[in-house]
Amino acid sequence: MALGPVSWRASCILGVLWTLSCGAGAAGADAGSRGVGSRMPPQLEIGSESDGIRYAQHQGRPVDCWEVRTQNSSKWCHFIRTNPDCQMNSGFLNYLNGVFCVFPSGLLPLVVTLYALWLLYLFLILGVTAEKFAVVAFSDPRTAGLAIGALFGAGVFVTTVVAGGIALLKPFTVASRPFLRDAVFYMVAVFLTFTVLYFRRITLAGALSYLGLYIFYVLTVVICTWIHRRQRGEGLSPAGSGQPERVPGPEDEDSPSSSVHSGEYEEEYRPLLPSEEGTLQILTKSVNPLDRRKWRRKSFYWRFLKVFKMPVEFVMLLTVPVVDPDQEDHNWKRPLNCLHLITSPLVCILTLKSGAYGLYKIQGVFPVWGLGILIGAFLAAIVFCTTKNEEPPKYHCVFAFLGFLASALWINAVATEVVNVLRTLGVVFQLSNTVLGLTLLAWGNSIGDTFSDLTMARHGYPRMAFSACFGGIIFNMLVGVGLGCLLQMTSSQLAVKLELDGLLVWILAGALGLSLVFSFISVPAQCFQLGRGYGVCLLLYYLAFLTVALLTEFKVIRLPAL
Repeated sequence: MALGPVSWRASCILGVLWTLSCGAGAAGADAGSRGVGSRMPPQLEIGSESDGIRYAQHQGRPVDCWEVRTQNSSKWCHFIRTNPDCQMNSGFLNYLNGVFCVFPSGLLPLVVTLYALWLLYLFLILGVTAEKFAVVAFSDPRTAGLAIGALFGAGVFVTTVVAGGIALLKPFTVASRPFLRDAVFYMVAVFLTFTVLYFRRITLAGALSYLGLYIFYVLTVVICTWIHRRQRGEGLSPAGSGQPERVPGPEDEDSPSSSVHSGEYEEEYRPLLPSEEGTLQILTKSVNPLDRRKWRRKSFYWRFLKVFKMPVEFVMLLTVPVVDPDQEDHNWKRPLNCLHLITSPLVCILTLKSGAYGLYKIQGVFPVWGLGILIGAFLAAIVFCTTKNEEPPKYHCVFAFLGFLASALWINAVATEVVNVLRTLGVVFQLSNTVLGLTLLAWGNSIGDTFSDLTMARHGYPRMAFSACFGGIIFNMLVGVGLGCLLQMTSSQLAVKLELDGLLVWILAGALGLSLVFSFISVPAQCFQLGRGYGVCLLLYYLAFLTVALLTEFKVIRLPAL
């Protein structure tokens, strides 16, 4: 049931998606909970204001922000700046202002292209931070539609496209008991979420039910694992059955020789005589994200991607301490860890609430970030003078907490920018938040799981990869929704309301539930022997789901009763 780093990152984004969406419902901000890019209600009375900007008089709400595209291009900027639904209260950059105010309307295609490239790079940043600094963190998406779309969209994608891709890549035998256990718990989680969406509110008991169900799931996994290992010890099950089953492949023929050559290669770069590195050498080596030996061996594609990753990795190494208990020195780097005492608090101050607290001045004179630098420098000097390069201090574990906090806020800041870009693209293309969540955000969150699971299957571990398709996504749904809404509840408000985008939400929930039921029935029916036919069915199912969802978004499919 081990969760991969990418699953942690996805749960982080989904958790605060629900946190902010639940917060919107709890506050009763109806316009905000509808979200930028949601469709205008049919019964609207359009009035004219003295400034020439149209407002919709419907229960006192201004028009939705996506209505800017219906205005004359000369009024875009004024519309964006005066409409409350277009205001971005979080994030470092105002993307809506950039599209409609900074650049002329004729350059709109160019600006959208640049935003799309920036969005891809932001997803890359999230992948780097989750891969090298796997932590639980908070992100800042703002609308219920985007949260629901990402939650169900990623679930459908992983359980159909990723699971089907594994079956297509290498047919295998599913571990029956873990599969049935995960499928049952996932279906219960989907049913619980379906109930919450039906009543359009989540109470304290509902939020605790999510967390309680996940705790029960973890206990079930632990107890089942303990029983299975005890049976192995008593000889009731074949030896080695507890190990991941490896399916042999053609690449196995080259494995022994490749390992020998790898050892010889490493031996070539081993120093002849042991030498102690100086403080400056340790610092230089610690912040260098590039391994020249690996660079020479890797493909052009890997090098091309590494060029874009290196700036992000350098910043992460410089600001996020990592304590690795698997290493002999627990990854103790004396000069770098002392520098972390300055950079990590500074990152926390400047990224919390998009830098709002960092710009605050004490008594109107001294900035908070300056105080953080002074305190960090004082602590760094003490640690540097009382420790050695070769031996980590007894309090080295404190750096793990500092790294957790810094990386959490880094992911929070980057995820805020991701959602702001998505909201902007929704306004430009007049798309609802739900369809943005089930496509762009769901694909962005799942791309890491896709590559890692398919790579695992390609290397001979399809059973492990298939199990990861269900275990990680259960965490995303139960902890993401439960903890996200629980954090928004107060003593006076023990229930939060959810505003939904109509039929599309039910298509999402139904598609995820139906895909789980299909796997739950078809996998045992095949005696847990999965082949390419099963994979093709899952891929066709996802294509059908995506087609229906998009047709619903563009009003080709509609139900008048809803």
